[in-house]
Amino acid sequence: MNGRRRFRAGLTLLAAVGIAGTLWFWLLEDYSLIEAAFQTTTTITTVGFGEIHEFDTSARVFSILLMIVGVAAALFTFGGALEELVEGSIHRFGRRRMERRIAKLSGHFVLCGYGRVGRSIARAVAAEGDVVVVVEQDPARIEAAAEAGFHCVCGDATEDDVLNEAGIERASVVVISVQSDGDAISCTLSARSLAPQVRIIARANSAGSEAKLTRAGVDHVVNPLRLGAEHLVGFALRPTVAGFMEVVSPRGAVEVRLEEVALHEHCGLVGRTLADAGIREHTGALVLGLRVASGEFVSNPEPDWTLASDSTLIAIGSDDQLAALGALACPPARTAP
Repeated sequence: MNGRRRFRAGLTLLAAVGIAGTLWFWLLEDYSLIEAAFQTTTTITTVGFGEIHEFDTSARVFSILLMIVGVAAALFTFGGALEELVEGSIHRFGRRRMERRIAKLSGHFVLCGYGRVGRSIARAVAAEGDVVVVVEQDPARIEAAAEAGFHCVCGDATEDDVLNEAGIERASVVVISVQSDGDAISCTLSARSLAPQVRIIARANSAGSEAKLTRAGVDHVVNPLRLGAEHLVGFALRPTVAGFMEVVSPRGAVEVRLEEVALHEHCGLVGRTLADAGIREHTGALVLGLRVASGEFVSNPEPDWTLASDSTLIAIGSDDQLAALGALACPPARTAP
Protein backbone atom coordinates (compact mmCIF):
# COMPACT_ATOMS: atom_id res chain seq x y z
CA MET A 1 0.00 0.00 0.00
CA ASN A 2 1.50 3.33 -1.06
CA GLY A 3 1.43 6.48 1.04
CA ARG A 4 -1.64 8.01 -0.57
CA ARG A 5 -3.76 4.88 -0.20
CA ARG A 6 -2.53 4.44 3.36
CA PHE A 7 -3.46 8.04 4.19
CA ARG A 8 -6.95 7.64 2.74
CA ALA A 9 -7.48 4.34 4.56
CA GLY A 10 -6.28 5.95 7.79
CA LEU A 11 -8.68 8.86 7.45
CA THR A 12 -11.54 6.44 6.86
CA LEU A 13 -10.57 4.40 9.92
CA LEU A 14 -10.16 7.52 12.04
CA ALA A 15 -13.57 8.82 10.98
CA ALA A 16 -15.16 5.45 11.79
CA VAL A 17 -13.59 5.46 15.27
CA GLY A 18 -14.79 9.02 15.88
CA ILE A 19 -18.33 8.23 14.79
CA ALA A 20 -18.43 5.06 16.92
CA GLY A 21 -17.18 6.94 19.99
CA THR A 22 -19.62 9.80 19.50
CA LEU A 23 -22.58 7.42 19.13
CA TRP A 24 -21.53 5.52 22.28
CA PHE A 25 -21.39 8.59 24.51
CA TRP A 26 -24.49 10.09 22.93
CA LEU A 27 -26.76 7.05 22.97
CA LEU A 28 -25.45 4.96 25.86
CA GLU A 29 -23.97 7.52 28.27
CA ASP A 30 -26.73 10.16 27.87
CA TYR A 31 -24.33 12.88 26.63
CA SER A 32 -25.58 15.60 24.31
CA LEU A 33 -24.32 15.32 20.74
CA ILE A 34 -21.79 18.12 21.22
CA GLU A 35 -20.63 16.67 24.53
CA ALA A 36 -20.29 13.20 22.96
CA ALA A 37 -18.20 14.57 20.08
CA PHE A 38 -16.03 16.59 22.49
CA GLN A 39 -15.48 13.62 24.83
CA THR A 40 -14.60 11.36 21.87
CA THR A 41 -12.12 13.91 20.51
CA THR A 42 -10.35 14.43 23.83
CA THR A 43 -10.17 10.67 24.37
CA ILE A 44 -8.72 9.89 20.94
CA THR A 45 -6.23 12.78 21.07
CA THR A 46 -5.33 12.00 24.73
CA VAL A 47 -5.16 15.74 25.58
CA GLY A 48 -6.22 15.01 29.14
CA PHE A 49 -9.19 17.36 29.62
CA GLY A 50 -10.88 14.76 31.81
CA GLU A 51 -14.44 13.48 31.94
CA ILE A 52 -17.41 15.72 31.22
CA HIS A 53 -19.54 13.43 33.40
CA GLU A 54 -18.29 10.84 35.84
CA PHE A 55 -17.53 7.54 34.07
CA ASP A 56 -18.91 4.24 35.18
CA THR A 57 -17.06 0.97 34.57
CA SER A 58 -18.43 0.43 31.05
CA ALA A 59 -17.51 3.99 30.03
CA ARG A 60 -13.97 3.56 31.35
CA VAL A 61 -13.51 0.24 29.50
CA PHE A 62 -14.85 1.76 26.28
CA SER A 63 -12.60 4.83 26.72
CA ILE A 64 -9.54 2.57 27.07
CA LEU A 65 -10.43 0.78 23.83
CA LEU A 66 -11.24 4.08 22.15
CA MET A 67 -7.86 5.55 23.07
CA ILE A 68 -5.94 2.47 21.86
CA VAL A 69 -7.78 2.20 18.56
CA GLY A 70 -7.94 5.97 18.04
CA VAL A 71 -4.23 6.55 18.66
CA ALA A 72 -3.36 3.61 16.39
CA ALA A 73 -5.58 5.01 13.62
CA ALA A 74 -4.09 8.48 14.04
CA LEU A 75 -0.52 7.14 13.86
CA PHE A 76 -1.43 5.06 10.80
CA THR A 77 -2.89 8.14 9.10
CA PHE A 78 0.07 10.32 10.04
CA GLY A 79 2.47 7.69 8.73
CA GLY A 80 0.61 7.58 5.43
CA ALA A 81 0.74 11.37 5.10
CA LEU A 82 4.46 11.40 5.88
CA GLU A 83 5.12 8.60 3.41
CA GLU A 84 3.21 10.47 0.71
CA LEU A 85 5.24 13.62 1.33
CA VAL A 86 8.52 11.72 1.22
CA GLU A 87 7.52 9.76 -1.89
CA GLY A 88 6.42 12.97 -3.59
CA SER A 89 9.70 14.66 -2.79
CA ILE A 90 11.71 11.67 -4.02
CA HIS A 91 9.58 11.47 -7.18
CA ARG A 92 10.06 15.17 -7.94
CA PHE A 93 13.80 14.88 -7.30
CA GLY A 94 14.03 11.78 -9.49
CA ARG A 95 12.03 13.43 -12.25
CA ARG A 96 14.22 16.54 -12.26
CA ARG A 97 17.31 14.33 -12.31
CA MET A 98 15.89 12.32 -15.22
CA GLU A 99 15.04 15.54 -17.09
CA ARG A 100 18.63 16.73 -16.71
CA ARG A 101 19.98 13.40 -17.98
CA ILE A 102 17.66 13.40 -21.01
CA ALA A 103 18.54 17.03 -21.77
CA LYS A 104 22.15 15.91 -22.34
CA LEU A 105 21.23 13.17 -24.82
CA SER A 106 21.61 13.40 -28.59
CA GLY A 107 21.08 10.81 -31.30
CA HIS A 108 19.05 8.60 -28.97
CA PHE A 109 15.98 6.44 -29.57
CA VAL A 110 12.56 7.60 -28.37
CA LEU A 111 10.25 4.64 -27.74
CA CYS A 112 6.57 5.49 -27.38
CA GLY A 113 4.87 2.61 -25.59
CA TYR A 114 6.35 0.06 -23.20
CA GLY A 115 4.01 -2.89 -23.57
CA ARG A 116 5.12 -6.40 -24.48
CA VAL A 117 6.33 -5.33 -27.92
CA GLY A 118 7.86 -2.13 -26.57
CA ARG A 119 9.86 -4.02 -23.94
CA SER A 120 11.34 -6.30 -26.60
CA ILE A 121 12.21 -3.30 -28.78
CA ALA A 122 13.90 -1.49 -25.89
CA ARG A 123 16.01 -4.51 -24.97
CA ALA A 124 17.06 -5.10 -28.58
CA VAL A 125 18.03 -1.46 -29.15
CA ALA A 126 19.91 -1.26 -25.84
CA ALA A 127 21.78 -4.46 -26.75
CA GLU A 128 23.15 -2.60 -29.79
CA GLY A 129 24.57 0.07 -27.46
CA ASP A 130 22.02 2.79 -28.21
CA VAL A 131 20.32 4.93 -25.56
CA VAL A 132 16.53 4.52 -25.25
CA VAL A 133 14.09 7.04 -23.79
CA VAL A 134 10.76 5.37 -22.97
CA VAL A 135 7.56 7.44 -23.14
CA GLU A 136 4.68 5.74 -21.35
CA GLN A 137 1.67 6.98 -19.36
CA ASP A 138 1.15 3.82 -17.28
CA PRO A 139 3.02 4.34 -13.96
CA ALA A 140 3.55 0.59 -13.52
CA ARG A 141 5.20 0.31 -16.94
CA ILE A 142 7.30 3.40 -16.26
CA GLU A 143 8.51 1.80 -13.05
CA ALA A 144 9.39 -1.40 -14.94
CA ALA A 145 11.27 0.59 -17.59
CA ALA A 146 13.20 2.51 -14.93
CA GLU A 147 14.13 -0.73 -13.18
CA ALA A 148 15.40 -2.05 -16.53
CA GLY A 149 17.75 0.95 -16.71
CA PHE A 150 16.04 3.03 -19.40
CA HIS A 151 15.49 6.77 -19.38
CA CYS A 152 11.78 7.40 -18.78
CA VAL A 153 9.18 10.10 -19.38
CA CYS A 154 5.77 9.52 -17.83
CA GLY A 155 3.05 11.01 -20.00
CA ASP A 156 0.92 10.74 -23.12
CA ALA A 157 3.10 10.35 -26.22
CA THR A 158 0.55 12.26 -28.30
CA GLU A 159 1.28 15.45 -26.33
CA ASP A 160 3.93 17.84 -27.66
CA ASP A 161 5.24 18.71 -24.17
CA VAL A 162 5.84 15.04 -23.39
CA LEU A 163 7.74 14.45 -26.63
CA ASN A 164 9.80 17.59 -26.04
CA GLU A 165 10.65 16.29 -22.58
CA ALA A 166 11.93 13.10 -24.25
CA GLY A 167 14.31 15.22 -26.35
CA ILE A 168 12.66 14.38 -29.67
CA GLU A 169 14.38 17.27 -31.47
CA ARG A 170 17.77 15.68 -30.72
CA ALA A 171 16.68 12.06 -31.30
CA SER A 172 17.74 10.00 -34.29
CA VAL A 173 14.81 7.57 -34.32
CA VAL A 174 11.29 7.51 -32.90
CA VAL A 175 9.67 4.09 -32.53
CA ILE A 176 5.90 4.15 -31.93
CA SER A 177 4.52 0.96 -30.42
CA VAL A 178 1.13 1.79 -28.91
CA GLN A 179 -2.03 -0.29 -28.82
CA SER A 180 -4.26 2.19 -30.63
CA ASP A 181 -3.60 3.03 -34.27
CA GLY A 182 -5.39 6.34 -33.70
CA ASP A 183 -2.91 7.20 -30.95
CA ALA A 184 -0.07 6.10 -33.23
CA ILE A 185 -1.25 8.49 -35.96
CA SER A 186 -1.63 11.35 -33.48
CA CYS A 187 1.80 10.63 -32.03
CA THR A 188 3.29 10.58 -35.54
CA LEU A 189 1.79 13.96 -36.41
CA SER A 190 3.18 15.50 -33.22
CA ALA A 191 6.61 13.92 -33.67
CA ARG A 192 6.87 14.96 -37.32
CA SER A 193 5.91 18.57 -36.57
CA LEU A 194 8.40 18.81 -33.70
CA ALA A 195 11.29 17.05 -35.43
CA PRO A 196 10.95 16.98 -39.25
CA GLN A 197 14.35 15.31 -39.63
CA VAL A 198 13.78 12.38 -37.26
CA ARG A 199 13.19 8.88 -38.63
CA ILE A 200 9.84 7.48 -37.45
CA ILE A 201 9.00 3.79 -37.28
CA ALA A 202 5.49 2.79 -36.21
CA ARG A 203 3.65 -0.41 -35.44
CA ALA A 204 0.34 -0.90 -37.25
CA ASN A 205 -2.23 -3.07 -35.54
CA SER A 206 -4.47 -3.33 -38.61
CA ALA A 207 -3.79 -3.38 -42.35
CA GLY A 208 -6.10 -0.41 -42.91
CA SER A 209 -3.92 1.84 -40.76
CA GLU A 210 -0.67 1.31 -42.68
CA ALA A 211 -1.47 3.84 -45.42
CA LYS A 212 -2.76 6.36 -42.87
CA LEU A 213 0.42 6.11 -40.82
CA THR A 214 2.49 6.64 -43.95
CA ARG A 215 0.49 9.72 -44.89
CA ALA A 216 0.89 11.02 -41.34
CA GLY A 217 4.66 10.97 -41.75
CA VAL A 218 5.92 7.51 -40.74
CA ASP A 219 9.03 6.41 -42.63
CA HIS A 220 8.57 2.68 -42.00
CA VAL A 221 5.34 0.93 -40.97
CA VAL A 222 5.56 -2.54 -39.43
CA ASN A 223 2.54 -4.81 -39.12
CA PRO A 224 3.48 -7.62 -36.69
CA LEU A 225 0.48 -9.75 -37.67
CA ARG A 226 1.38 -9.66 -41.35
CA LEU A 227 5.06 -10.30 -40.67
CA GLY A 228 4.15 -13.19 -38.39
CA ALA A 229 1.95 -14.73 -41.06
CA GLU A 230 4.73 -14.39 -43.66
CA HIS A 231 7.17 -16.00 -41.24
CA LEU A 232 4.86 -18.97 -40.69
CA VAL A 233 4.38 -19.38 -44.44
CA GLY A 234 8.15 -19.22 -44.90
CA PHE A 235 8.69 -22.12 -42.51
CA ALA A 236 5.90 -24.05 -44.20
CA LEU A 237 7.11 -23.57 -47.81
CA ARG A 238 10.82 -22.73 -47.52
CA PRO A 239 11.99 -24.10 -44.18
CA THR A 240 15.72 -23.96 -44.99
CA VAL A 241 15.57 -20.31 -46.02
CA ALA A 242 13.43 -19.42 -43.00
CA GLY A 243 15.82 -21.30 -40.74
CA PHE A 244 18.76 -19.38 -42.17
CA MET A 245 16.99 -16.09 -41.50
CA GLU A 246 16.56 -17.25 -37.91
CA VAL A 247 20.32 -17.79 -37.75
CA VAL A 248 21.16 -14.26 -38.92
CA SER A 249 18.52 -12.65 -36.69
CA PRO A 250 19.67 -10.92 -33.47
CA ARG A 251 18.65 -13.96 -31.41
CA GLY A 252 20.38 -16.45 -33.72
CA ALA A 253 22.81 -19.02 -32.38
CA VAL A 254 25.46 -18.37 -35.06
CA GLU A 255 27.42 -15.12 -34.71
CA VAL A 256 26.58 -13.65 -38.11
CA ARG A 257 24.24 -10.80 -38.82
CA LEU A 258 23.11 -8.37 -41.45
CA GLU A 259 24.47 -4.85 -41.28
CA GLU A 260 24.31 -1.64 -43.29
CA VAL A 261 27.28 0.63 -44.01
CA ALA A 262 26.53 4.14 -45.25
CA LEU A 263 28.96 5.68 -47.74
CA HIS A 264 29.69 9.39 -48.05
CA GLU A 265 31.90 11.38 -50.36
CA HIS A 266 35.01 11.01 -48.18
CA CYS A 267 34.79 7.20 -47.89
CA GLY A 268 37.64 5.24 -49.42
CA LEU A 269 35.32 2.95 -51.39
CA VAL A 270 33.49 5.74 -53.21
CA GLY A 271 34.35 5.76 -56.91
CA ARG A 272 35.64 2.19 -56.91
CA THR A 273 33.95 -0.91 -58.28
CA LEU A 274 33.06 -3.84 -56.06
CA ALA A 275 35.75 -5.92 -57.81
CA ASP A 276 38.43 -3.29 -57.18
CA ALA A 277 37.34 -2.79 -53.57
CA GLY A 278 37.94 -6.47 -52.72
CA ILE A 279 35.53 -6.37 -49.81
CA ARG A 280 35.24 -10.14 -49.53
CA GLU A 281 39.01 -10.64 -49.73
CA HIS A 282 39.94 -7.91 -47.24
CA THR A 283 37.17 -8.26 -44.66
CA GLY A 284 35.43 -11.61 -45.14
CA ALA A 285 32.04 -9.87 -45.24
CA LEU A 286 29.71 -10.52 -48.15
CA VAL A 287 27.81 -7.68 -49.85
CA LEU A 288 24.25 -8.85 -50.52
CA GLY A 289 22.90 -5.61 -51.92
CA LEU A 290 22.95 -1.87 -51.69
CA ARG A 291 20.63 1.07 -51.59
CA VAL A 292 21.38 3.92 -53.97
CA ALA A 293 20.85 7.62 -53.31
CA SER A 294 17.41 7.57 -54.95
CA GLY A 295 16.21 5.03 -52.38
CA GLU A 296 16.04 2.06 -54.74
CA PHE A 297 17.55 -1.29 -53.74
CA VAL A 298 19.97 -3.28 -55.87
CA SER A 299 20.29 -6.94 -54.92
CA ASN A 300 23.39 -8.98 -55.71
CA PRO A 301 25.18 -6.15 -57.56
CA GLU A 302 27.61 -7.02 -60.34
CA PRO A 303 31.40 -6.85 -59.67
CA ASP A 304 31.72 -3.85 -61.99
CA TRP A 305 29.19 -1.83 -60.00
CA THR A 306 30.72 1.54 -59.08
CA LEU A 307 30.12 2.61 -55.50
CA ALA A 308 28.78 6.15 -55.14
CA SER A 309 28.38 8.49 -52.20
CA ASP A 310 25.03 8.61 -50.37
CA SER A 311 24.55 4.89 -51.01
CA THR A 312 24.36 2.16 -48.37
CA LEU A 313 25.94 -1.30 -48.48
CA ILE A 314 23.98 -4.25 -47.08
CA ALA A 315 26.38 -6.98 -45.95
CA ILE A 316 26.42 -10.17 -43.93
CA GLY A 317 29.21 -11.40 -41.68
CA SER A 318 30.47 -11.77 -38.14
CA ASP A 319 30.97 -8.79 -35.84
CA ASP A 320 34.70 -8.70 -36.65
CA GLN A 321 34.09 -8.96 -40.39
CA LEU A 322 31.49 -6.20 -40.35
CA ALA A 323 33.74 -4.00 -38.22
CA ALA A 324 36.53 -4.52 -40.78
CA LEU A 325 34.11 -3.57 -43.55
CA GLY A 326 33.23 -0.37 -41.74
CA ALA A 327 36.89 0.51 -41.33
CA LEU A 328 37.59 -0.29 -45.00
CA ALA A 329 34.64 1.72 -46.25
CA CYS A 330 35.23 4.81 -44.13
CA PRO A 331 38.58 4.63 -42.33
CA PRO A 332 38.93 6.93 -39.31
CA ALA A 333 40.51 10.28 -40.02
CA ARG A 334 44.13 10.67 -38.97
CA THR A 335 44.99 13.40 -36.57
CA ALA A 336 47.88 15.68 -37.33
CA PRO A 337 51.00 15.06 -35.21
